Amino acid sequence: MLVSLKWLSSYVDLPVDHEQLALRLSLSGLNHESTDTINDDVVIDLEVTSNRGDCLGHIGVAREIGVLYQVPANVPQPKLSQSKTSVESLLKVENQFSEACPRYTARVIQGVKVGKSPDWLVESLQSVFWKRKLDGSIEQYQSINNVVDATNYVLMECGQPLHAFDHAKVAGSKIIVRAADKDETIEAIDHREYQLDESMCVIADAKQASAVAGVMGAAISEVSESTQDLVIESAIFTPLSIRRTARKLRLHSPSSYRFERKVDPVGVDWASRRVCEMIVDLAGGSVADGVIDTAAEVPPRAAIVLRASQLERILGITIDRAEVARILTALGCSQPRASDISGDAVAYVPPTWRHDLTREADLIEEVARIHGYDRIPEDAPIPVAPSTRRPFDTAMDRVRHVMTSAGLSEAMTPSIVTKKLDAAISPWSDSPPLQTQTPMLKGARHLRRSLLPSLIEGRAKNWSSASLDADLFEIAHIYLPGKGDDLPSEQYSLGMVSGSEFFVVKGMLETLCERMGIEQPLRVETVQRGGFTPGGAVAMQLGKQTLGYLGVVDPKLLKTWKLPGDVVVAEVSLPILLEQSQLVPQQRSVSMFPSIQRDLNFIVSESVRWSEMENVVRSAVGSELASVTYRETYRDPKKDGKDRKRVLMTVELQRHDATLSGDQADALVGQVIGACSKQLSAQLLS
Repeated sequence: MLVSLKWLSSYVDLPVDHEQLALRLSLSGLNHESTDTINDDVVIDLEVTSNRGDCLGHIGVAREIGVLYQVPANVPQPKLSQSKTSVESLLKVENQFSEACPRYTARVIQGVKVGKSPDWLVESLQSVFWKRKLDGSIEQYQSINNVVDATNYVLMECGQPLHAFDHAKVAGSKIIVRAADKDETIEAIDHREYQLDESMCVIADAKQASAVAGVMGAAISEVSESTQDLVIESAIFTPLSIRRTARKLRLHSPSSYRFERKVDPVGVDWASRRVCEMIVDLAGGSVADGVIDTAAEVPPRAAIVLRASQLERILGITIDRAEVARILTALGCSQPRASDISGDAVAYVPPTWRHDLTREADLIEEVARIHGYDRIPEDAPIPVAPSTRRPFDTAMDRVRHVMTSAGLSEAMTPSIVTKKLDAAISPWSDSPPLQTQTPMLKGARHLRRSLLPSLIEGRAKNWSSASLDADLFEIAHIYLPGKGDDLPSEQYSLGMVSGSEFFVVKGMLETLCERMGIEQPLRVETVQRGGFTPGGAVAMQLGKQTLGYLGVVDPKLLKTWKLPGDVVVAEVSLPILLEQSQLVPQQRSVSMFPSIQRDLNFIVSESVRWSEMENVVRSAVGSELASVTYRETYRDPKKDGKDRKRVLMTVELQRHDATLSGDQADALVGQVIGACSKQLSAQLLS
């Protein structure tokens, strides 16, 4: 922000020279970049952070100086003499896009004489609108006419962008704030053509667009020497809308720069009156009676409670309560009636131009900034409480350690995806996904229901760019739509994609459960889910809860990503995983007595799973079971019959209070054989 000291002195008496002033402003948050002399005027370049849009005008900087040096800042009060002609009889305004334009105001000036601007106005604008060329010379502002120069002057005075239309060129004498039509084009005042889309806001008349809202006007309605009547626009445009439009069009202007950082809602009408007053003084004419305002009522700001104890705790020093009140009042804050909440708490209402003041910490920062950071001793006793890691953070470190140890790389993918990507695989829910009102990314507005599609896409991109078999995992949120009257839910998930075999990935998940201290065995049940090979997807169960899903991706789906080979994916609900976890290792007694191992070879139906056999063995033996270990599976249809298999296991038996005898071991093995025969129709091979 280029600030002219000559211009600045018209609002506040500068108590020090420009070097001291620049240093003090830097210490209060407006960093000094450089100082130049333009037309015998000292111009300082201040770095204004994105939260301080109020300082993108000379009045805002003057307010800062007034507070810092305790001198009054004088803000001009516009005075309008209006004609008897009503503005409503000359112009109509229709706001069809309030999401992008919450407030639009318009005034009409009749009988102006567009011409040359006076020297003082041109010199003022030249001091703040200039560029330094590569050769070191300065490219100065070129005066346009007294009307346009007046709008630029008020812009740099208060930070509120304005625009003047030629009333005769406004078709139907009607202003329409609307979304641009698909593939609509507009020739801006820089005489370049821009193609618009439906996400952009335009200011149009009854026939066509007359301006890209908040960015730049169109050549079709610009003010010329033949202009006699003016329409003066002063409005509020939402920062997100302006930022997107400016970036898409690669069209940035002083107006878009300020709208992106928010403007003072009360200052909208002040700027309109101020520029009308200037134009009448410079170009003559008369202002029509009244103003068209689509949202004249400005909502009041909420009060913020400031506690003296919190101020002292955060800053480490005690500042007199009267000094705190003086600083905040000088900054524009007001105290509502009955502002004392308690003994050390006071309520303050921030001014409309300080949209960045929303909480107690903001007021404390303002007090420290104006009081002076240099007045806070380096050894100020600021209490520091020791912090400890949350169990959740410890658990996530352990999850990441298991995944990286298994050879997977961590990925980060967007939570907003395209409709096509979201529909690829969704094991958790078949309900339609949640959507954002406006696309957060190009072509993407669906909140992902699973991490798996994005991880598969990540593997495909790695393959296409460098022929890498990228095995990936991600820890992030997914967003599940509600069923019926249920509300949507947010779930923290672990997603995996690998080129390894199904049982290798299953082993990774079993290792994860073991490292998380989960004692329950991981069971799987075959399920049917879209995007997986038929019969190749399972639901993983811990007790009665579904931990997640594991399966082989359908080759037809992989072809759409041009991925070679098989791909196995898995997704785990981290809340359920953590609920079952035991992060702190528990003490276990170790038996001093020897164990007995017996190998058992059963013939069972092909449909019997190992997890079922393991559960039957554990239930049959009880506390004397030290372990049960799977060894191998063998199939011989000629000897055992069709759809039959042999499963070899090792059962280890042990007691904690005495040595297990051979007869006792035989009895326990008999219980295992009987239970397997009864529950699984298993036949023991001798």
